[in-house]
Amino acid sequence: MSAEVVVGQGGSSATAAQLAPSSSSNGINEGSRELAASPAPSRYESQKRRDWNTFGQYLKNHRPPLALPRCSGAHVVEFLHYLDQFGKTKVHVPACPFFGHPHPPAPCACPLRQAWGSLDALIGRLRAAYEENGGKPESNPFGARAVRLYLREVRESQAKARGIAYEKRNASAPQFNSNNSSSNNMYSSTSTSTSTSTSTSSISSTSTSSKLRLTLCPTIPIQMSL
Repeated sequence: MSAEVVVGQGGSSATAAQLAPSSSSNGINEGSRELAASPAPSRYESQKRRDWNTFGQYLKNHRPPLALPRCSGAHVVEFLHYLDQFGKTKVHVPACPFFGHPHPPAPCACPLRQAWGSLDALIGRLRAAYEENGGKPESNPFGARAVRLYLREVRESQAKARGIAYEKRNASAPQFNSNNSSSNNMYSSTSTSTSTSTSTSSISSTSTSSKLRLTLCPTIPIQMSL
């Protein structure tokens, strides 16, 4: 089968197959356009995926290997202890002269640990990733009581050792006085408007009834004898 030849003005010839775009290049271009159109994951989603993969690798290297459905809160606490070897936060021991000093003037031999804020954020991401990967909320090991107690203990111990007071997220107390006063004002204004409307309606009804009586009972002329 002979290929069709196309001759240009300059005398050069090319086959139709060479001039026609290849299907493979079209597929590559379309794929690149789809990748460019798809939004990039956020920083939180990327970090959550890395944390989930790290925890999965930890379960595989566990001796004996541990399956995710059998993972409990105690295993999560064990995982947090494992991460302390990669920590960068200096936590002073009670025997250290800089214990409770927020800005120690000299270095010391106290160990490095994972900061409480990093562990708290990590547990939040893993808790969300567990449910996104098919786990049930009631069996989520990252929300277990043992994990919450451990995080509280780390926060308190690091606050004492580093001399840093972590701010607790206190729930806003209900403002009974303001609410009661506003509700009382609302109720009083409602009652006032109700009474006003009631009195207005009563006056209007009275005037209406008077008009009806005047209409139904016409005046009769009285003849007076002199």
